[in-house]
Order: sequence, then C-alpha cells, then structure tokens
Amino acid sequence: MKKTSLIGGIKENFPSGLVVFLVALPLCLGIALASGAPPLSGVIAGIVGGLVIGTISNSNISVSGPAAGLTAIVLTAITDLGAFNIFLCAGIIAGVIQLVLGFIRAGSISNYFPNNVIEGMLAAIGIIIILKQIPHALGFDKDYEGHQSIFDNGLNFGYFSELFGAIHPGAIIVTLVSISILIIWDKVHVLKRIKMLPGALVAVVAGIILNEIFKMTGSSLAIQTQHLVSLPVPQSLDDFKNLITTPDFNGFMNPKVWIAGATIAIVASIETLLCIEASDRLDVQRRITDTNLELKAQGIGNLVSSFIGGLPMTSVVVRSSANANAGATSKTSTIIHGILLLICVLSIPIILNLIPLSTLAAVLILVGYKLAKPATFRHFWQLGKFQFIPFVATVIAVVATDLLKGVGIGLAISVFYILQGNMKRAYYLSREKLNDADEITVKLAEEVSFLNKAAIKKTLKNIKPNSTVTIDARGTSYIATDVLEMIQDFANIRAKEEDINVELLGFKTSYKDYERDEDSHIVVTHKRAM
Repeated sequence: MKKTSLIGGIKENFPSGLVVFLVALPLCLGIALASGAPPLSGVIAGIVGGLVIGTISNSNISVSGPAAGLTAIVLTAITDLGAFNIFLCAGIIAGVIQLVLGFIRAGSISNYFPNNVIEGMLAAIGIIIILKQIPHALGFDKDYEGHQSIFDNGLNFGYFSELFGAIHPGAIIVTLVSISILIIWDKVHVLKRIKMLPGALVAVVAGIILNEIFKMTGSSLAIQTQHLVSLPVPQSLDDFKNLITTPDFNGFMNPKVWIAGATIAIVASIETLLCIEASDRLDVQRRITDTNLELKAQGIGNLVSSFIGGLPMTSVVVRSSANANAGATSKTSTIIHGILLLICVLSIPIILNLIPLSTLAAVLILVGYKLAKPATFRHFWQLGKFQFIPFVATVIAVVATDLLKGVGIGLAISVFYILQGNMKRAYYLSREKLNDADEITVKLAEEVSFLNKAAIKKTLKNIKPNSTVTIDARGTSYIATDVLEMIQDFANIRAKEEDINVELLGFKTSYKDYERDEDSHIVVTHKRAM
C-alpha cells in the first residue's frame, strides 16, 4: 500500500481539514464551557489534538480533541479541587497512565469490540449529533454540547417548551440555506470535484453573509451575538498570555488529583479505542490503526495539553466522522485542522466570531444523518436478529445513557448471543435420540472451549450403557482443560462402570500439547443400530 508522507496529500486533505476545523471550533468552546474550564482550554486541546496526536498517531481518519464524554468527570474534578490549575495535574497523571497502557500493549482490547456494536455506536452518535444540533439550527443555544445524554431525569418537557419558545426565524433561514448548499454541493458532480472549495466552507461563508445582510438592513431576522461563535479576542500579547493557565504542581500532593487522573485515563482510553475502531470502519481504504501507538499518542497529547492549560482529550467520533465524510485520505487532514485552529485563534478571532452557530449545526446535522442513515438499520435487519438486536440495543442505550454505558450494554447483549449461538452449534443429543443409537461418534471441531462444556457434558450424560462411543479429536488443535478432564473421566470411570466401549482418536498426550487459539464447537453425529 502506498504510504502518504506527513507533508504529502495537502491538496487532497486540505478541504477535509477545513471542514473538521469548522466543526471542531465550536465544539472545543462548548465542551470547555460545559466542563467549567476556561474557554481557551478547549481550543488548546483541539490544537494539541491536531498537531501533536495527529503527528504521532498512525490513524488516517481519527481526530482527537476535548470530548463530551469527559465533561462530567472534568466538571466534578474541577469543582472538588477548587481550581483549574490544580486540575491540570490530573491531566498530566492521565497522560502518564495512557503512556504506560500503550507500552504494555493494552490497546489490543479493541480487537474484541463486535462490528455490530461499533456500528450501533456510530449510528447512535449520529442520532445524538442531530438531536443536539436541532436547537442550534432553530436559534436556541443554551448549551452547545454538554454531555451526550438527551434525557435528564426522564424527558425534560420544560426544556422542550423553552426550545420552541425561543425559535429564531433568522437562524432557521441560515440553517435551511446552509443545508441546501451542502446537499447541492454533494450532489452536483462539477461542484463536488472542486476539492479546494468544500461545501461546508461555502455554507459558512453564506451564513455569515446572510446574517450581515440582516444586520445592515435592520431586519428582525438578524442573529445576535449569543447565537454566534464566541472566541476570546486578546488585544495584546499580554492579554493572550493571561488566557493561558499553567499547572499548579502542588496539586500532586492531593490524593483527589490522582483519583481524577486515573479516572480520566481509563475513560479516555476506552473512548479512544472505541473511536479508533469506528474510524477504521469509516476509512474507505480499511487501513488498520496501531491501537498501542494510539494510546501512547494520546498520553503524550494529554501531557502537552495539560502543561499549557488544555483540557484532557480523546479520539472523537464526531470530528472523525466529519473528517471521513469530507474525504480525508491521510492524517494530514487532522494536522491541517490543528494548524487552522492555531492560526485562526491567534489572528482572526473577530472574523470567526461572525459565524452563526446555526450554519455549523447544518454541517453537523448532515454528518449525523450519514452516520445514522436508514440503510444502516436495514443492513443489520437483513443480517438477522443475532446481528440486529445488539446493534439496535447499542443505538438505544448510547442515546439514552452515554457512550460507555451504551457500548457496555451492547457488548453484554452481543456476548449473550455469541454464547447462545456457540452452545447451539455445540448441540447435544437428547436421551431419547441416543436411545435409538448403539454406535455414536462425537467429532470435536478445531477448537473446543469452556463454552462447549455444557453441551458435551449433556451429550455424554445421555449415552446409554452398553453403547459404543468414538470421540474423534484428530482435527482438534485446542481443548479446554476442564473439557478434556471431563472426557477422560467419562472414558476412564463411567464407561467402565456402565460397560460403554469408548474409543478416543487423536487426543494428545499432555494438557500442554493443546495451545489456545479461538473458541469453537463440537459436532455430534450418531449411527442407528442395524
């Protein structure tokens, strides 16, 4: 496979980097606000996620930055510790722990996330994106991002009444125009080929121009400051320095800091691994990310971010999916988004503050639709209930709770079906069927795990006295120790007591001769007596 150099592919990846920048900017600010941290801390994390993690990681699609999934943890920690500069010590601890996790190769646990759960998580994120952006599309910007659950102690009907009472016609017009531009840009072949002029940028510029026209004409449709991007605007270098917070290293003497750091490390690592699995599935070239390197990159990124006053980070599905949908081909896109964040925050915050949140909501609504499109649900429905039920359960659980709890529920249901299916494949013959057979062959498959123990045990239990039994392990490379002991007990003890003639074929001489590979099943066949 052809490798893309760090500085290569700029022409192909600049549009996607620009789209991610436009998506990431308000998210960085919103998450900082929801976390109870200084506004610039979220932007600093976004810059570090693009430049530092983007350079070290070998993920071609994933984009890192401050994550909504950490807001509750960060807010609680800052409140308990009493100061943001003390909290930054927890971010440093989290970074060190993630580095250790990377070196001990803990990233391999991502290999055990089933595809239906990952796809369910992506679809749920898409639904959450849409639900979160609808208020901003209507001109209601009370909370840009916040946490990922849409249910606060049940359905918050007061929130809905407040939402519909605050609808802004100007924001709706900007949203509809922006969505129309994005759809047309995606459908018209000639426009789609203009890679250096992405539809998202055109939509944002159109949103700014529309709102400036509303303002100049004195229209009631004009979108006010509270519905626009809000970046701090330093008047001098000293003002900018004052916006950056550095760690208070006395925080390392506080046990609460260490607890917060460990908590952030665990949650951030799990969310990152989930996002990496999802990002690899969004990659049209299906390239595989080194998850252990990713944990190291996240660790270094969190260390750098915490030292210069940034929030802790994870790999983030929203930005990664926007990156993939915008046509990113390499991690150059991620780095470009970090560069744009740095340049624009330093040089043109006044221009960025003209962007209506409703036009950014339009970009994200289409990203959410592509993640949760009906075709995905139809695909898993056609695969059958064992694939569809864990998929849809993950979708519902992630939307109703949060990412980690939802994925945990989806994994539990998926494992249940795996166990059920495994036991069905390792079927056993009932006593009634075995009563009709005098010669029975139990053919073990290539791998036999503890999951097959119950099925084999029931089969052996139902074998009647005076039968002839052949247990064939000639094609078996692995048998779990407890299953092997059970078979040997049957052959050496019960078979002698009940005059059962047992022939064992292909069994190895020692337990150590069986090396574990993957779980498998048994196939039982029987021959009716003549």
